[in-house]
Amino acid sequence: MAAPSLLLYSDRSLFTRRVKDSRSVEQRDPGWKLFGKVPPREGTHKDPKKIQTEYETKAGRAGPGNPTSPRQSVRKNLDFEPLSTTALILEDRPANLPAKPAEEAQKHRQQYEEMVAQAKKRELKDAQKRKKQLEDRCKLEESIGTAAQTWNQEILPNWSTMCTSRRVRDLWWQGIPPSVRGKVWSLAVGNELNITHELYNICLARAKEKWNTTAAPATEAETEDVDSSDRESSLELIKLDISRTFPQLCIFQKGGPYHDVLHSILGAYTCYRPDVGYVQGMSFIAAVLILNLDTADAFIAFANLLNKPCQMAFFRVDHSLMLTYFAAFEVFFEENLPKLFAHFKKNNLTPDIYLIDWIFTLYSKSLPLDLACRVWDVFCRDSEEFLFRTALGLLRLYQDVLTCMDFIHMAQFLTRLPDLIPAEQLFQHIAAIHMTSRNRKWSQVLQALQKDQERGSPVLKR
Repeated sequence: MAAPSLLLYSDRSLFTRRVKDSRSVEQRDPGWKLFGKVPPREGTHKDPKKIQTEYETKAGRAGPGNPTSPRQSVRKNLDFEPLSTTALILEDRPANLPAKPAEEAQKHRQQYEEMVAQAKKRELKDAQKRKKQLEDRCKLEESIGTAAQTWNQEILPNWSTMCTSRRVRDLWWQGIPPSVRGKVWSLAVGNELNITHELYNICLARAKEKWNTTAAPATEAETEDVDSSDRESSLELIKLDISRTFPQLCIFQKGGPYHDVLHSILGAYTCYRPDVGYVQGMSFIAAVLILNLDTADAFIAFANLLNKPCQMAFFRVDHSLMLTYFAAFEVFFEENLPKLFAHFKKNNLTPDIYLIDWIFTLYSKSLPLDLACRVWDVFCRDSEEFLFRTALGLLRLYQDVLTCMDFIHMAQFLTRLPDLIPAEQLFQHIAAIHMTSRNRKWSQVLQALQKDQERGSPVLKR
């Protein structure tokens, strides 16, 4: 029984000596304990060159008879090497593990080459895509520059004789260059109201006087019910609505560069037309004009645009005339898109649900700004007819999607269109819409509906 106890005692003494040795190491170099490293063994140190030679010999990388590794031979022949960890597939195993079999090394070499080839293919494809985008952008800028030169040198100086020519109408459809867009809009809209810059300044001064005499700003709830006999009180509505005008641009909100300009134009209009006042949606129309025209010219175009029959009917909330426009729209809707028209009827989706917002803002709120400006280009040429033709073009563009939806989803989709709408594709669908019904044009159908309404007949006999 004494032997086990003696053995236990010797083990304890051995353990104690090891603990003391470890403590002495920790005291000599406390960093080993701090970072959890293993202290270097005492004894003879091997020469680094000798260690490297032994490692290469075991790995098969050195020596006169040993060829280079697959990794070295492959990478030497490749001018591209991915920066990802896929290259590790050719790394040799550590020296303390068995070497790769030749078959496995060959398999890994093939996999690596395939991955490198795929990576090069992706990079080449991306480079070609970027190159094509750059070429398309250069072509677009070149075409815009050429078109701007044509408009400036040939069309605008001879506007009265050339504005109705076939060539100008074709250029108009392709989109007016931004540098001349404001001038073309002003000429196309005209100035039937004979508004001058001086009249604008008078209306603006009156609006500022109204603002200064306002004791306290009205809340949104208080301004929702504005007395029609005093529409100038809607000046306070403008302040509430400007903050919601193109918020993504951050240029019309308070503190933005165009905040005061937009405020001035809308305020001046409420004093110029107190019978109309300010109606929600006007701020988007004024904002688009501000981006393309000087302040006074933007006000002149704004007032004349809103004086058009369709805009006046909507902004004065003439229910009977609005219903007439909706009925005329449905005539051409059924003529061009009969299946979608039947689907809308089946789900009781009426035009007022989606058309009001489109017409009120002239699509500037519903479409991307650059696309809305292209719609405005042709709207200035073709007047109100193109607004409803654009609506039919949008329905035609998304008819496959809409026919699979119910009432709620269709209403949500049409009141919030996709953020990315391809301009050329939309205009192709607009061009496919025929604004004739039984040999009658838009204006003739609208007049016939108005006469039927005056006679008290709710249905147009086709």
